[in-house]
Amino acid sequence: MTSQTLVFSMDAQSLERIEQRFQEKLNFADTRKDKLFHVFQQPLTEEEAWALKYVYAYMPVNDLADYDGELFLSHVRRALDIRKRVPWGERVPDHLFLHFVLPYRINTENIEDFRGIIFDELADRTAKLSMADAILETNYWCHEKATYIGSDLRTISPLTMIRNARGRCGEESTLAVAALRSIGIPARQVYTPRWAHCDSNHAWVEAWADGQWYYIGACEPEAGLNQGWFSPPARRAMLINTRIFADYPGPEDITLSEKGYTEINLLENYAPAHTICVRVINEQGAPVPEASIRFELYNSAEFYPIAEIKTDAQGDASFKTGHGDLVIRAVSGGKWGEILFKAQDGDYVELVLDSSEQPSGIVDFDMVPPPEGEGEVAASLPEEKIRAHTRRLEEGTKIRSGYEDTFLSEEDAFALAHTTGLPPERVRDILQKARGNSREIAAFLEERSGEFGEWPLQLLESMNEKDLIDTFRLTLDDHLIGALSQRGQWAEETFVKYILCPRVSYEMVVPYRSVFQNAYSEEEAAAFREDPSMLAFNLEQSYLYYEDLPNLKGKGNPVGTYSLMKGDPQSLDILFVAVCRSLGIPARLHPSEQKPQYLSDKGWEDAVFSLTSSRNQESSSWGMLQLLKDSEDREDAPSASYAENFSLARLEDGVYKTLIYPYGHTDIYSDPFEVEPGAYRLTTGIRLKDGTVRVRFIYFIVRAGETTEVVLTYRETVVDIPVLGKLATGNELTRLDGSEVALKDLLGSEGAIAAWIEPEREPTKHLIRELCELAEPLDKLGVPIVLVIGDTEWNASFDSGAYPKLPVRTIFVRDSSYAALSGFISKPAAHEAGYPHLFVLDNQDQIRYSASGYKIGTGKEALQIAAAISQSLNGSE
Repeated sequence: MTSQTLVFSMDAQSLERIEQRFQEKLNFADTRKDKLFHVFQQPLTEEEAWALKYVYAYMPVNDLADYDGELFLSHVRRALDIRKRVPWGERVPDHLFLHFVLPYRINTENIEDFRGIIFDELADRTAKLSMADAILETNYWCHEKATYIGSDLRTISPLTMIRNARGRCGEESTLAVAALRSIGIPARQVYTPRWAHCDSNHAWVEAWADGQWYYIGACEPEAGLNQGWFSPPARRAMLINTRIFADYPGPEDITLSEKGYTEINLLENYAPAHTICVRVINEQGAPVPEASIRFELYNSAEFYPIAEIKTDAQGDASFKTGHGDLVIRAVSGGKWGEILFKAQDGDYVELVLDSSEQPSGIVDFDMVPPPEGEGEVAASLPEEKIRAHTRRLEEGTKIRSGYEDTFLSEEDAFALAHTTGLPPERVRDILQKARGNSREIAAFLEERSGEFGEWPLQLLESMNEKDLIDTFRLTLDDHLIGALSQRGQWAEETFVKYILCPRVSYEMVVPYRSVFQNAYSEEEAAAFREDPSMLAFNLEQSYLYYEDLPNLKGKGNPVGTYSLMKGDPQSLDILFVAVCRSLGIPARLHPSEQKPQYLSDKGWEDAVFSLTSSRNQESSSWGMLQLLKDSEDREDAPSASYAENFSLARLEDGVYKTLIYPYGHTDIYSDPFEVEPGAYRLTTGIRLKDGTVRVRFIYFIVRAGETTEVVLTYRETVVDIPVLGKLATGNELTRLDGSEVALKDLLGSEGAIAAWIEPEREPTKHLIRELCELAEPLDKLGVPIVLVIGDTEWNASFDSGAYPKLPVRTIFVRDSSYAALSGFISKPAAHEAGYPHLFVLDNQDQIRYSASGYKIGTGKEALQIAAAISQSLNGSE
């Protein structure tokens, strides 16, 4: 380093470390040097040069592969310029600016030049506000732009989120962090990897104002900071953390720090916590350094590692977590040890690495989550502020709805279908999914259908729904024309799924076919078609395996991976499939194993890469797993549903890796599963109302060429139907037509399911989704579903017609200020956004079940209780 001038308040040692990491990246990405590092030849201020070096020093491998230097220089210059223009710019310390304003990446999203676009929208709205009020105002803006909807695992970018006007919580929080950073406010995405008390997970945002970090629910504004519907469930979390793409010194607890990447543990800000100290020893009693310790909890029918920590030289490691149960597993050198850690067992664990084969038979145990805890009661707000907040929510919803009204309509779709001669319903379906990108998709169909018939439509239908929002004509043309030029003699179904379709895993879809078709001579391409294993060998000869950051594995696009020729094994797998499809070779990632395969005369064959060749060669002959129904056919046993109440995992390198099958897959007994030979664990679980899970492990072996039969069983449970209270008289509600009705008059002969809801919030959206998914059994049961909405929510552009898939006996009614709710619960948690409040009533007006707040699965619990009540009534007649 030639200059000793200190910038960003960093000492010489810190600057030296950045310079060293920058030089490492310069050498690492030598194949893309011209694309990435030419920006340093431009005139740069010292501040710009060091900020740009900082960005490169901590850049993930995929970003070095996928993007060009101009994008990163633009982010740097925008961030530095905005810092000078916002009123709080000088108040943000340099270390916070570097770690929580300057970074361009938030999650696993596609990187775009968003700062200037968002700043232009927010600058005037926030210029005269305090930092705290600017955070609130930014969240109102986010609410105008997007709302919650469940979706797949690929994280869309902030600009795509705005185009789509909706996304899952990880995408809402990515947008909110991007927006806050775009006005110079330090912000970070905070998440619990998995809940312990229910399935799924959640992400939200922390933002810094004048010396303090605050939290907000992204795109779900509250009238004040440190409020959100997720506050009560967060008090039951086992880990809440955030990722930082840098060497971050704290002051927060650091869970993981390696390769210029840091994860910090923020649990104590939300929930009671304690530190578990683990020592790992071998069978001789000696400490085992560098052993991997996995802290696993039950979620979505699997044991998910919320943290994975290495032991130090003395074999020790520690982990700060919540007061719930964990399975702790240590692995090193092909041996492992495991313990069920109960929250009351103290804070010290010693694990002996004494196992090299899995156990046999069945193991039953309970997993108990942290208990519910009382939070601080938020100070009551002035009525005027509450009214202003309500008005802002309504205005935001109307703004977003007005934008959604600009999407192409059903009439537009039918007109396009008429013009192009395409099937109207299929065109409508595609354009509805494309939402804010519908005009781009329509233009592609209009331009290409005349020449190519239905092929453009089939290309669009082969892609994931989310792809239709951020894929444009240039990319679509590349895949359409490039695929049809390699059509060959393949059956149409094979061609569409495994050649035409550009989607491989969860990478960004880019125009890659022309690149790969031009990369090889006709002779090479013909040889690869004759023997695709030669392509695998060809690619790997030039490929350097390099593990990317944990959450970015396999997220790089094929063109970037090809140009860099470095990355994790998953990225090479995706590259192989993309090149195969570009050359007219049907290829895929195996549906459950996610291994690269190509189709030959013999069927699907594995592409063998050296890093995993030993396992692949062993598994060249697959085994079959036949699941059998429990012969006892107990009434309390749930219907088997993959990733909901059971999962399959194979033992690999000392840990169980869950097989990937569609969530909620229920057709599991008719055909056997094709799986690799090996040791397996079948996990079944029944979650009780308090969040406790009755777990069962069933261990078995699958051998090559053989069919293994396993009976899928669950532990016995007793459905508890206590009487929790009685419906009070005089609960007056208002029907859609304005007439008044008592809740008692809406009950059926067998009772009812009633819920007080807030339709704009994520917890209610989860409940409504569950009720829609359960429409068939609820319709069969015949109980009315009464969904009660307060006047405030009703006025916020609520449309009862937006839920056509709800059970047929669903009734929407209004409850002024949620007054009738007091007849059900004595202490409403409204100050914590504790909705929805869900109840099951019997025909005696008795409350037999209640659940409040965010909890996945309450719809099924309510159905189970209502069905049990109905059965008892019918049995007594």
